[in-house]
Amino acid sequence: MSAWEELRLNAVGILGRILLRFWWVSCPLKILGEEEYLRSRKSKKPVIFLVWHGRLLLVPWFFRGRGVGALISPSRDGEILIRIGANWGYKIFRGSSSHSIVRAWVEMKKDLENGGELIIVPDGPRGPYHNLKAGCLKLARETGALLVPFSFSASKKKFLKSWDRFLFYYPFSKVVAIYGNPIAVDPGMDEEQTEKERARIEHVLIELDAEADSYFSREAAE
Repeated sequence: MSAWEELRLNAVGILGRILLRFWWVSCPLKILGEEEYLRSRKSKKPVIFLVWHGRLLLVPWFFRGRGVGALISPSRDGEILIRIGANWGYKIFRGSSSHSIVRAWVEMKKDLENGGELIIVPDGPRGPYHNLKAGCLKLARETGALLVPFSFSASKKKFLKSWDRFLFYYPFSKVVAIYGNPIAVDPGMDEEQTEKERARIEHVLIELDAEADSYFSREAAE
């Protein structure tokens, strides 16, 4: 990477961090479903958060300062995300389904076996849309980690015309973040059982998005 490119990425990171901090702080946030997750953490169980690629906008701010690990693609977009989230206390692992993940896998396993937490985007970085890849189940089987679906939505939002239907929300919107129930993965599952569980968890995560998206319309109707 050239000195100019390094300087440009640092500038993008600093500017992005300032703008997004204002953006997030301007939006009142309500958190739902956190109780089961906190109960799991009290028992020192490792956790893998599952978040669709299209629901990432809230994630850097929401999970900041907790020492959470994040699997980030070694792409240019991944590098920009790392610069924006600098100094927010994340453990960064570089890799994805379309890049080498061997080293990152070893590092993630070690962190989870020590009781850590990790964010995985199971349909990223290139999709297909809402197609949950089985790697998160394999990692959970090997480490004993619980899978925790996570989603959010907002009162004023727009879905972009990208492959992931990226959810953009406006400053001064009301925001809801929802934890799904922790999912324990049976380490003894065979290939057929793993595929059934993969499909079930995929459906759970899609339903969690729907729950988040309907939250403010339900609230207005009550």
